[in-house]
Order: sequence, then structure tokens, then C-alpha cells
Amino acid sequence: MPSSQFLTDLFGLRNKVAVVIGGTGELCGTMAIGLAKAGAEVVIVGRSIEKAENRIAEIEEAGGTAYFVRAEATDRDSLNELLNQVVEKSGQIDILINGAGVNSPTPALEITDDEFHRILDVNLVGTLRACQIFANYFLSREIPGSIINLGSISGLNPLSRVFSYSASKAAVHNLTRNLAREWADRDIRVNTLVPGFFPAEQNRAVLDESRVLEIMRHTPSSRFGSPEELIGATLLLASNAAGGFITGTEVVVDGGFNAMSI
Repeated sequence: MPSSQFLTDLFGLRNKVAVVIGGTGELCGTMAIGLAKAGAEVVIVGRSIEKAENRIAEIEEAGGTAYFVRAEATDRDSLNELLNQVVEKSGQIDILINGAGVNSPTPALEITDDEFHRILDVNLVGTLRACQIFANYFLSREIPGSIINLGSISGLNPLSRVFSYSASKAAVHNLTRNLAREWADRDIRVNTLVPGFFPAEQNRAVLDESRVLEIMRHTPSSRFGSPEELIGATLLLASNAAGGFITGTEVVVDGGFNAMSI
């Protein structure tokens, strides 16, 4: 077998359908493009079709297939309708990426109940709702599925200035391991993809000059990540390369940040 065919069989996603919640954002949007270039039909999920248009155009230009579905990541009825629309249009679902997220720089002593609950609802509860709805779909049809939850380096090591975000993402990491344990014997894999520092909508509010210097001092690669550098890890977790045995794990893409102490 030619090596190119071997790699296609291992990492390719032809005849797979991937639902990317948060696909209108910078990181998950780039991950969606990677999934499509590997052969998957990609459903970009968000609240704004305008934000999805560039991603869809790039996918179609590369010969891939993608379309947009509007959905609210925190609303169970909206997520159920999302699933129904995708099954009706595409006939199946194989991969779910949970990437919707919000951040806040509000310190612990100042954050209000409403703000804290909003962050938890989007980052944690919304992730759980989507996992439940799509796992029920996989289980009811007795088909394998791959769920990738977007974590954060701040979920592994609490970071200053993002108190509530760190707490919510740490909970996502724990949630992912619990769901992986519950569903492993039913061929549903659940993993966490953990970006380090990638300039994105959620963190621009706290990336002032002093913050950037602190991050660079703690990052052996001495730079921010590029969204394209998440594609390889995404394909590993989504594809046959993971077999049925990579589940409940955290794939960290952070330029060495998590390996650094002093």
C-alpha cells in the first residue's frame, strides 16, 4: 500500500459528518477547515452566518462540503433541532466538536452571580447538553462516535485574570473524563483538545503588553500558537488514527507552556 493511501486511511474522514459547535470562531473555524480537507462534510454551528461564510468559502474552494446551521449552544431545544436538521440533511453524524466559549477578566471578588452563571452555562453546561444529545444519537443507533471538547491550558493550571473561565474549563476537563469512562464500552470516545495561548476572541481583552510578556516568558516556544496548529490534533482525535482506544485524554497544544515551571 502506498504511504499516501496509508495516511489517508488512518487520518482521512471521507464519508464522515462533523458538527462543529463554535465553528464561527477563529480556532474552531480553522479546525472545521481541517476536518473538511480531510474529507468530512462539516456543519458549522453558531449564531451568525456572516462569520461562517469565509470558512465555508474556503472549504468549498478546497473541494470540500460545508454548511451553516444556526443554533444556541446553551439551549437544549436548539441543540436537539440542530441534531435533527443535520441528520435530515446529511443522513448521519460521526463527530461532534464542542467549542463554544466565553471569557471574562472580572476578578473573583467582583464577579456577579449572573456573570459567573453565564460563563458556566456556555462553557460547561452547554458542553454537557451537547454531549448528552449527540451521545444519545450515537447510542440509539449503536454507531461509534467521537466527541472533542475544547478545553484550555487554564483548565490545567489556573491563570490570573481569567478566574471564571479557568474554573469552567477545569470542569470541562473533568466532565470529559467522566463521560469517556461512562461511554467507552459503547464505542463513544470523548476527549479534550487543550489549546495553549492562541490569540482569539475570548482572550483578546486580557492580552495587553504586560500579559503577553508574561506568557512569552512561560512558553518555551516563545510565541503564540497559530490556529492551523490545532488541525493535526483534531484529526488524530476524530479519525481512525485514534482507533477505539484514545478516550478520556487531554491533547495539549501549547508550545511547551504546561511543561514550564521556573
